[in-house]
Amino acid sequence: MADVRAFAAYRPRKDVASRVAALPYDVYNSSEARLEVEREPMSFLAIDRPETQFEEGHDMYAKEVYQKAHDMLWDKINEGVFVHEEKPCYYLYEQTMDGRVQTGIVACSSVKDYENNVIKKHENTLAKKEADRINHVDTCDAQTGPIFLCFREDDSIRKVMERVRKEDAPVYDFVTTQGVKSRVFIIDRDDEIKTLADAFSKMDSIYIADGHHRCASAVKVAQKRREADPDANGNKEYDFFLSVLFPDKELMIMDYNRVIKDLNGMSSDEFIEKISEKFDVKEETSAVKPSQKYEVGMYLDGKWYRLNAHEDIKSKDAVDGLDVSILQNNVLTPLLNISDPKNDPRIDFVGGIRGLSELEKRCKSDMKLAFSMYPTDIHELFDVADAGRLMPPKSTWFEPKLLSGLFIHAI
Repeated sequence: MADVRAFAAYRPRKDVASRVAALPYDVYNSSEARLEVEREPMSFLAIDRPETQFEEGHDMYAKEVYQKAHDMLWDKINEGVFVHEEKPCYYLYEQTMDGRVQTGIVACSSVKDYENNVIKKHENTLAKKEADRINHVDTCDAQTGPIFLCFREDDSIRKVMERVRKEDAPVYDFVTTQGVKSRVFIIDRDDEIKTLADAFSKMDSIYIADGHHRCASAVKVAQKRREADPDANGNKEYDFFLSVLFPDKELMIMDYNRVIKDLNGMSSDEFIEKISEKFDVKEETSAVKPSQKYEVGMYLDGKWYRLNAHEDIKSKDAVDGLDVSILQNNVLTPLLNISDPKNDPRIDFVGGIRGLSELEKRCKSDMKLAFSMYPTDIHELFDVADAGRLMPPKSTWFEPKLLSGLFIHAI
């Protein structure tokens, strides 16, 4: 059963919260991060990406870079930029983007639950990406970026969330530069803290939606500290990691689209003939955003096509039945010779937030072919994780992103 706890967060003063809050560290490359920190010096990105405090070209993984993150974080805490909650609380975190609202519970989730597969994964992690966040968390003595978790909706949790939103005043209420309205409420009533803890304790499955690398890194820091701690008891602060947990009905997964450099030696006519063996292919007069499962949009030579999968390539299997898997198994691997999409330089991925025009733009610059995908459903994610299996790379794109710097969990 899940152990999801209230905690006493460090969080920014109300008057500076909107300036401190930042998109996750991995949204930016190094040069973009420098520009953002230059635009807003109070941005938490300066701590999340501490190489921005050194000259360009400085090794971003050097020991002194992580030490700089530690020093900046604790200096700001000591200066009063961040305040420490007086008692362990849960927090309600509401985001509104393009009129759609998603609301989650900010809490600390258990490393043991990750180790015991109560918290379930759906993708692999890369050791190099893990190492960066391991060093960041371990050196800072704090987790600064929340893991995006989700769970099947629970009535008792929903009722607490509804009461808080209806009756309480938010501690933060601002709109980000990306246009996302962000509100935070403190849940500090003892009865509601108990209600939430009890509700989570009855769950046998919680799912990582986004943040697999941050989550794996938090777990490895905990394991490292346990080994070095003679008083380790499984109940230390490092045994829990910062997370925001969303009910499944609150979330929307966006499409994650594909762009390809070439046709693997085929002409366009040859490629369309080959793909027609697996899909019904219909040319369209405008951009194709798939409206149902087993439908794919294709952009080639300035034209859009609608592809509908033949019955014989559809599948009830948790992984093989995903639209991204059907494309991978019937087009990318056999026709285009892209069998390792995570590492093949001939393929790139474009999040749905960028729109179909970005696919057209890429095909006019550095790519030849694009596919627009029907979004993976949240319950397809659950099915894959429940089966103990993995999705193909870049199967899900969640928006809006969780902001860093609003909640800090000292370990």
